[in-house]
Parts: sequence; C-alpha cells; structure tokens
Amino acid sequence: METTEEAPPSTTDADSDEETSGYARRLTLFDGIMVVAGGIIGAGIFQTPAVVAQEVDTPTLIMLAWAIGGGIALIGALCFAELGARRPEAGGGYVYLREAFSPLFGFLYGWKLVFISSTGAIAALGIVFANYTIDVVGLANVWPTRMGIAVTAILFLSGINYFGIEFGSLAQNIFTVLKLAALAGLVGTGLWLGAGELTTAETAAESVWATSGTWGIIVAMGAALTPVLFSHGGWQHVNHIAAEIKEPNRNLPLSLLIGVGIVVGTYLLANYAYLYALGVEGLAGNDAPATAAMEALIGNAGGKLIGIGVMVSVFGILNLIIMAAPRVTQAMAEDDLLFEPFARLHPEYRTPMWAILFQAAWSLLLLFSGTFSQLLNYVVFGDWVLFALIVGTLFVYRRRDARSDEEPSSYRMIGYPVLPVVFIAASLFVVASTVYSTIQTNPENAVFGAGLILLGVPVYFAFRARREAVPS
Repeated sequence: METTEEAPPSTTDADSDEETSGYARRLTLFDGIMVVAGGIIGAGIFQTPAVVAQEVDTPTLIMLAWAIGGGIALIGALCFAELGARRPEAGGGYVYLREAFSPLFGFLYGWKLVFISSTGAIAALGIVFANYTIDVVGLANVWPTRMGIAVTAILFLSGINYFGIEFGSLAQNIFTVLKLAALAGLVGTGLWLGAGELTTAETAAESVWATSGTWGIIVAMGAALTPVLFSHGGWQHVNHIAAEIKEPNRNLPLSLLIGVGIVVGTYLLANYAYLYALGVEGLAGNDAPATAAMEALIGNAGGKLIGIGVMVSVFGILNLIIMAAPRVTQAMAEDDLLFEPFARLHPEYRTPMWAILFQAAWSLLLLFSGTFSQLLNYVVFGDWVLFALIVGTLFVYRRRDARSDEEPSSYRMIGYPVLPVVFIAASLFVVASTVYSTIQTNPENAVFGAGLILLGVPVYFAFRARREAVPS
C-alpha cells in the first residue's frame, strides 16, 4: 500500500558532492567497490563449499550452484543499484520501504537491523574473530581471553568509525584487499599444486544422475542454493552509506556491479580450486575445506595462513557492519522513529556519533548475555523477506515515474521487470527453504523469529504517537 505519510523523497542532487542530511560525500568509486566486495566476503567461502558439496556431489552441479547463486547476486546488485541511484541517502532499505510502501515497513527493516541483525552479527563476529586469533597466535581458548579479544575488536573498530568514515573506509579497503589476496593465494596454490581431482570426480556424474533422477537433482540443487545465496549476501551495506559516496548516480551502481562481479568470479575460482585440490569427497568431508586444502598442499603452514586469512576476513566484515548500520539508526531517528540523540552527527567528523556508541553498547550487551547466536537463528529468514520487499519497491518507483512529469532516475537497471521478479522469486525460495528447515528441526525458532520482528509494530506506533504529541 502506498502512502505519503512520511517525508517526501529527497530533493538533493544525486550527483552533487555537497552534504546530504549533514553527511559529507567523501567516498570514491574504489571505496564503494571495497565496501561491496568486503560486505560479501566473510567466513562463508572458507566453509560453505563443504555444505554445498554434501548436497550436490558432482563438480558440474557444485559449480552450477555457485554460478546460479552468483547470477542471482548480480541481479540483486542491479536492483539495488537503481534504488541507490534514486535515493542516494543514508539508510538504504529503510528509505526505500518507507517511501514506497509505508513508514511501518521501513521501521521494521530498521528495527530488525538495529536491534537484532547487525548488533547480533557484531557480537557473533567478535567471538569468531577471537577464536581464530586465539588459534593463530596459540593462546589458551578460555572465556576471559576470548571475551577480551572480542570486546577489544568491537570497541577498536567502533572508535575508528566514530572519528570519520574516511578512517573506517581506509580500514575496509585494507581488509578487503587482504581478503582478496588470501583467496587469490588459495586459488593459485590449489591450481598449481592440486592433484587434479576434478577430472576424476567428473566421471562419476552419470551414476549420480542415474541414481537420483532429474527430480532428485532439482531438490538437491535447491538445498545447495540456500547456503550459496547466503554466502553471496552483503552487498546492501553500500546503500546504507549512499549519502557519503561521491557522484552516487555513477559510483554507487558501478560499486555494486563491479564489487559483486569480483566476488562472483573469486568464488567460482575458489570452488574450482577446492575441487581440484580435494575432489568432491574431500570437499564434502571437511567442515573447513580451505584449511584442509592448504594443509594437504603445503602442510601445517598452509592451515595457519588460511587461519590468518579468515581472521582478516572476519575483522573486515565486522568493521563494515560497524560502519554502515548506524546510518540506518540515524535515518530512523531523523524521522523521529527513534530517540532524537541518534539523529545527531558529530560536528567535525560527520559521523552518527550516538548511533555508533549505542550500537557498540548494545552489541556488547548481547555479547555478554550470550543471546546473540539464538537471536540470529530466530530471524535468519527475515533478511531475504526484506530483500524481496526492497526489490519490490522498484515496481512502485517505476509506476510513479510513469505518472510523473519529472525526469526519472538517470540510472535504470536492464532487464526490468523480469530480473526483479527473478530475484524476488529466488528470495522467497530462500525464505521457504529456511523456514521449512527450521520447522523440521526447531519449530519454535520460526515462531520466535516472526514474533521478534513483529514486536517492532507496537514500538513503531509508540514512537509515532510520541512524535505526533510533540508540537511542530
């Protein structure tokens, strides 16, 4: 349902380098590409290929699953590129849902992101980073050490991003380059020293088709695509910081398309290298295939190098979430849908200072309470529900374009309306697959997850009533 209840679309010139809502446009195209690539590459590519190989156990189908997942990610990037060019403001999906459907939809997006997804992910990634650091350095994996490293990482990165997006962006650039270098080293070593298991394994393909049949293969591919698509998520972070990108009408779409393209190509090469080094059985039988491949190729030193690579990768995605998510908090507060201090920007650094501090505090609360993992499990399906809704806003914007005398956005995605429909269908498939799996194993998680998200409804109306009670 469309509404004009909230503020109208921004009138800021999308190609201007002037401030937008108090932000300063300081990020270049390269910065944007690093945000997109760094937002996708986490620990998943070092672990998820094993899960995929367990579902579809031939090289052709494994590579096909990753190619399809990459194609869907590129379609998503095209959709988000047009949305970001239309509304180069802080907040990303919050802004699109607020304008196209209802302020309530936008609030629920922000509610889930600010209070559950981002802060829960920060706590979880802090622990993952601590575990890899302990393993690489050789420390005792005890609670005080683990928590000390996690807390230090969260506070350190929050501090960097408090003092200016250029510092957070510089850190992101370094971490993303190191991630790509680690994956390039993995690919190069696997192809150079691998045993060439790919060709041998491929000869078994006919027997798999014979035993499983066409329908069995389709079901297996569906199961494999869910973890593949989760591994390709994360490009949306750049839309959250759109108010700080120079020439957003040009640079934001290019950042998305180039960044996602780099990751898709890297993921395909990494999976080929896994198969070449380990074969299908070796890949499916290792929960940490990157470590297994490097240890098989160059010994224990290879495992250590991968451990360092994963540590850097996790630190990078932790930095990005800490950098991007407070922009959503700030945008919501600017609309009087969160507490007013969260709307304030630092007068010198132009960062959402109170939103960053709140995020750090809430993340640490979740970290010490130990509830972050459970919260994330509850709402894991919600990300792709919101992805589908956000891409659905394109249809509303295009329909408004047709009724308006104003010049439409200068960037318009190719393949409209077919490609957005494909992406929405893929998103709903992930949701259905995840919910079905959850119901089979932990049905209460699906109920709690929906309840946590819908808990934002009364909170929204409380903030709206508070806003309306204040004299204008």
